[in-house]
Parts: sequence; C-alpha cells; structure tokens
Amino acid sequence: MKRGFLILLAALPLCSRAQENTFSVEADHLTRGEFRNGGLYVSDEGNSKYAAFILGRTRLLASYSTPSLSARFTAQHAGTWGSGEGSSLAIYESWVQMQSSKGFFAKVGRQTLSYDDQRIFGSDDWSMTGISHDGLKLGFEGGEHKVHLFGAYNQDLANMVQGGTRFSGGIQPYKSLVAAWYHYDIPKVPLGASLFFTDMGVQPLSDGEGERHTYFQNLAGAFLSWKPGIWDMEAAYYHQWGKEQNGIPLNAWMASGKVTANPSSKWKLRAGYDYLSGEENFALPEHGMIGLTHHEVVQGFCSLYGSRHQFYGAMDFFYVSTYVNGFTPGLQNLFIGATWKPGKKFSTDAACHLLSTAAPIDDAGKVLGHELEFTVAWSPRSDMSLSAGYTFMQGTETMYLLKRSTENNRLHWAWLMLQVTPKFFSTNSKAR
Repeated sequence: MKRGFLILLAALPLCSRAQENTFSVEADHLTRGEFRNGGLYVSDEGNSKYAAFILGRTRLLASYSTPSLSARFTAQHAGTWGSGEGSSLAIYESWVQMQSSKGFFAKVGRQTLSYDDQRIFGSDDWSMTGISHDGLKLGFEGGEHKVHLFGAYNQDLANMVQGGTRFSGGIQPYKSLVAAWYHYDIPKVPLGASLFFTDMGVQPLSDGEGERHTYFQNLAGAFLSWKPGIWDMEAAYYHQWGKEQNGIPLNAWMASGKVTANPSSKWKLRAGYDYLSGEENFALPEHGMIGLTHHEVVQGFCSLYGSRHQFYGAMDFFYVSTYVNGFTPGLQNLFIGATWKPGKKFSTDAACHLLSTAAPIDDAGKVLGHELEFTVAWSPRSDMSLSAGYTFMQGTETMYLLKRSTENNRLHWAWLMLQVTPKFFSTNSKAR
C-alpha cells in the first residue's frame, strides 16, 4: 500500500504536464443563387436591367489546438458557376497562436479581424471571399478586460529591385496598419464598452515607377452595449482624420444607435439610425459626362473593412458599390425590423430602411428611397441551413442620378442560399 502511494506521487508531476491536443478537419460550403432586376450599377450604355447567377464558395479548414498553441489553415475557392472570370483559389486563413494560462497571446499570419458589431472590422462572411489580414496580433484577455494590438506591413514583392516600397494593392489595399482595441465588461450592469484606434498607411494607385509616398489616415471611436432587462442598446461613434491615398486631407465621422426589444423568446423588435458624413460640395455629372470636383478636404466617411451588408440595406448599394464620380455624399439610414423565431430550426425577419444622403446634392433632394427586406431561414440540422430573401427598393430621382440605378427606380432582388458545414474528422489526444 505504501509502495503504491509513492508510485502515485511520483506520477502526479507527469500527469500535470499532460496536455489535450485537438485536431479537426471541416468544410464550409455555400451556394447562393440571385436574381436582380435593377439592382446595383446600371451603365448608360443600356445594359440589361436584370441578372441571374449562382455563386459558390467552398472552404476547407484544418484546426489544431493545445492549451498553449493553436493553429488554423483555411483554403478557399469562390466564383460564379460556369465562369472562369472572377474565380479565385486562395488561402483565407493561415495562422498560429501562442497563448498562456494568464490570458496573454500572440497570433501571427493571415487572420480575420472582428470587433464589436463588425461595423469597422469584420469577417464580411456574406461576400464570397470574406476579409482577412496578414499581420501580427498581440493581446490579453482576462476577467473584465480585453486588449488587442494588431500590426501589418504589405509589399508588392520581396526584393528591392522591382519592389522598393511600392504597394499596388493585394488582398488588402493598405500599405501598413496599426490597430488597438480595448474592451471592458461590467457584468452586473450589464454594460460593455470598447475603444478602437487605427493608423493606416495608404499609397496612390498610379503605376509610376520608383518609391511612392505613403499617406497616413487615422480612425478613433467608441462602441457601447447595454442590456437592461428585455432591452439591448448599442451606440457607436467614429472619427477619421489624416490624409487619403492621394494626399487630400481627411475629416469625416459617423454615429449610430440601435435599440432591440426581446419581449419573448420568439420575438425581437429593433429600430435604429446611422449617420455617415459626406462631401458638402457634391456635384453630379450629366449622363455620359465625367464629373470633376475640387475637394480641399475629403468629408466622406469610409467604413474600412466591416461587414457592410448587415448595416446599410441588403441590396448593398452603399459602401459596397461606389457613386458615379467616386466621392460620397454620405448616408442617413433610419430602420426598423422584427425577427420571429417560433422554434430552434426556423426563423423569419422583416426590415424597412429609409435612406437619404447626409450632405445636400446640387439640384436634387436628399432622399434616396426606401427598402423593404424579407428573409426566412431553416436549419434542419446543426451543420446545415437553407435561407431565402426578397428585397424591394423604391428609389427617387436622386437615387437614379447618384447610382445610375434604373429610370423607374423600382428595384428587385431575390436570393436562395444553402450553407453546409460538415466536420470530416475530429480527434482528442493526450500529449506530454
């Protein structure tokens, strides 16, 4: 008995050093068919006002984790069915992360950045390719505090002869990026508050030889989330300054607020308002003409790398596609919506947006139109979902002038999407 006890004591240090290793291989397959009648940009040359196509995306994910080391590799193919144009085969994620039991971590490689409501930095999973960044993230997460620091430096080529310090734009259009995020939670209230700051270096897109001058632009802001009782309340403010990629001074801002009521487990009701600043001297060119306006200060807010589809109308007219002459008169987005979820497998959602420009337009009103959105989703199993949606927009003459939408301004968009996320392999093992 005594001998057995001594053997057990000798084995305890070895057992304490044992670590659980987890390795898994899974996929994310997405297929979405779309029909658009007057959606997005219609040129002056009389292109067809409708389009029908099927988009596809497949991701293959391999993940590995231990208490002190994690890694992920994600290969991605995205494109339109039957077309070689626009099809891409790329590495969406490729990173390793070292973490300590104290909450400190370091993550290096290609990774997604997702903060708060994903308005400024998000994964943009609705798009076929998503958004990821090459860089290094250092951070601490413990208790009520979270701190993340991210840095990136992009280059054309890995040599001095042809590369220099030029960056023509690859998976990300910036030359360098430094970002800092701090989040504080007060569970008893419950209240969450975040502070966010970025310093981004950008270069002109000209093809001139030699080194290019790097201009730096900054963003700073805050995000608040408060959940008293059945209510969820969110508010955000962000300000941009510095210089845009052509060296023009930048001074822009945005603010948003959203209130959600949860009267029961089946219902959610929401309402909110977004304001994104725009150019005060916004001139509209006539059809077939090029509009040139001198801007001493760029006042149009740029939403950087957020998941834009979920904020400014499902048709993605704003902050996904550009205006006629590139600059923006900004946007006001007043919206209401409701979600009904009678069970775990089925849900439906309806929303209405009233859209206007933030800045006045020469010889035109501010109102762009209203957009009505309906979606349904069904999940027959945990790794499969089928969803469908329909969106109608009644635009105004201002919408037609700014976006070259359609002359009757009655825009329709319908889609059907299947997403399957099977896990092919998963294993847990003990390693010392």
